[in-house]
Amino acid sequence: VQLQASGGGVVQAGGSLRLSCAASGKIVGVNVRGWYRQAPGEERELVATILNNGMTTYEDSVKGRFTISRDIRKNTVYLQMNSLKPEDTAVYFCTTKTVYGRLYWGQGTLVTVSS
Repeated sequence: VQLQASGGGVVQAGGSLRLSCAASGKIVGVNVRGWYRQAPGEERELVATILNNGMTTYEDSVKGRFTISRDIRKNTVYLQMNSLKPEDTAVYFCTTKTVYGRLYWGQGTLVTVSS
């Protein structure tokens, strides 16, 4: 099973983007799905997660601006990003972790926010 992330691009500060992450097949025992990002020269950081029960968590700097959601039928997770800032510029990666401890990574999609 592979995760395919899409939706990145170039946007002006204050703009919005929606990232999508589709799984190529069924992942058994999904526990949590999330988004990480990695800015140039920085370490990868966790941006948002959504648990199997629907509960969500967010990194402090994106609270109130980003929303993680999922479509179970489409096996897809989304990251709606509003009020984007130049410091949001990064490669965004989607992940899925199962109850068995297996972690899947998507290939990354680049988000560039211009000032």
